[in-house]
Amino acid sequence: MKAISGSLGGIMEASCLQPIDVIKTRLQLDRSGNYKGILHCGATISRTEGVRALWKGLTPFATHLTLKYSLRMGSNAVLQSAFKDPETGKVSGHGRFLSGFGAGVLEAVIIVTPFEVVKIRLQQQRGLSPELLKYKGPVHCARMIIREEGFCGLWAGVAPTVMRNGTNQSAMFTAKNAFDVLLWKKDEGDGRVLQPWQSMISGFLAGTAGPICTGPFDVVKTRLMAQSREGGGVLKYKGMIHAIRTIYAEEGLLALWKGLLPRLMRIPPGQAIMWGVADQIIGLYERRYLQLSTL
Repeated sequence: MKAISGSLGGIMEASCLQPIDVIKTRLQLDRSGNYKGILHCGATISRTEGVRALWKGLTPFATHLTLKYSLRMGSNAVLQSAFKDPETGKVSGHGRFLSGFGAGVLEAVIIVTPFEVVKIRLQQQRGLSPELLKYKGPVHCARMIIREEGFCGLWAGVAPTVMRNGTNQSAMFTAKNAFDVLLWKKDEGDGRVLQPWQSMISGFLAGTAGPICTGPFDVVKTRLMAQSREGGGVLKYKGMIHAIRTIYAEEGLLALWKGLLPRLMRIPPGQAIMWGVADQIIGLYERRYLQLSTL
């Protein structure tokens, strides 16, 4: 049920917040200062490429979020069950943190990296005319990457993605549970169903810390995923550490947090939307299950 609830929440989040993700990607790939900020970037894309360009990469993004949240919520539940105290049935803060990190690593390797490689390659293309675009769509993009760069090309940037997602999810699951208890006196598995607005507040707050802590990993991930070996060219970035050093040397320390504001505009609201949906499904299932089990 947690896997299903996560997938439904992911569909809702992708549909609402895709334009912010496109703007974030363009800002992170902007080395020459073409965009002056979030609003200027969004306005420039709309004016020069059309409003539909703000939803570029929606298909892989929505599919990626649906599968990612399904795996994240399901694997976190399985891992938490391994850390439960056999007597009380409760999960310690340490166990919750490790479960979240494990779920983040799994989603990064299995789902997030290949989908984000395709999404970023689509988003960095300018214009909407199919004949002028190298990649015609998600499937064509994946095929071209495999043909030109090999199967491993779909896993470009996997190291910073693992670091980003593992850290994000360990913090997010721990914080979400803490805010539920602190704000609403809601313990996991108690059968209570939070109001959607309560879940959204907890989810929003829980989703705030991750982007700040993992900004450099996200920028490096985007740069590694965006570069290709087209024409047998040499790759600018050789790996995660080399990319961090190069960006710092060429663009300064703050460049490692490029796109932070659109990430903060997307991730916390995205977590609010996802948890608003997921908590309703999980809570109703828990209440019904607990009621039946006590009869």
